[in-house]
Amino acid sequence: MPGDELAPVGARSGRVAGVNVRLYTIPGSHPGIAAQRMLAEKGIEYKRTDLMPVISKLAVRLLGFSGVTVPALKIDGRRVQGSIAIARELDRVQPEPPLVPRDEAMRTQVEQVERFADVGLQHPVRQILWWGLKQRRDALASYAEGARIGVPIGLAVRTGGPLVALSARFNEATDENVRDALAGLPGTLQRIDDWIEAGVLGGEHLNVGDLQVATSLRLAMTLDDLRDAIASRPAGRLAQRVVPEYPGHLPPVLPTAWLDPLRAA
Repeated sequence: MPGDELAPVGARSGRVAGVNVRLYTIPGSHPGIAAQRMLAEKGIEYKRTDLMPVISKLAVRLLGFSGVTVPALKIDGRRVQGSIAIARELDRVQPEPPLVPRDEAMRTQVEQVERFADVGLQHPVRQILWWGLKQRRDALASYAEGARIGVPIGLAVRTGGPLVALSARFNEATDENVRDALAGLPGTLQRIDDWIEAGVLGGEHLNVGDLQVATSLRLAMTLDDLRDAIASRPAGRLAQRVVPEYPGHLPPVLPTAWLDPLRAA
């Protein structure tokens, strides 16, 4: 399989406690990195296969998964797709430490955060990124740092124009949607700061909400246009705690007027 490799430093690789695990993901994918952090929190060793954007949709179907999304996990022959489902499966396979809190009240709040991250945070960040990569396709190589996708990274970037265009189209990364995503970002960051202040996020032991939120914010922080505005807040400090290093760097590309709401906040 193209890109078949051992898991990156900090997550270990291969096999532990009789559990055979392989993760399929896209280089730089924030849900994919969330899944890797989940595996690391559990101390579960795994192997990772990197797939190209767009092509991944066909690849995971050919691998026997029911949907077309990544991250996708094979664990002792079982197939699980999506970071929410993966978190539940990992808690089932190895209960300690729990990704989802066992306390009912805390669990309810963390699951609220998780749903918000899945619906209200992951996609807007993805839209902003793909819009930016349409403007600076040369930055694509930085998001594949450490990945093995079956072809040289330089070649993939030089011939990757159609994949970037299709990814932007699939994710509806239009001017209007990206402006809306940027306008909503101050409110999103304040909501995350409030969860941190309330102790739902940022505790001594990371939960699935921490991992889902932090990975999306760390992807956003790979954009020069967004980094400082996020890093200076509790939400940004949580993101850097959870994912100290994140592949990718996109120089300034967003129009100044689009960033005014974020700067005003």
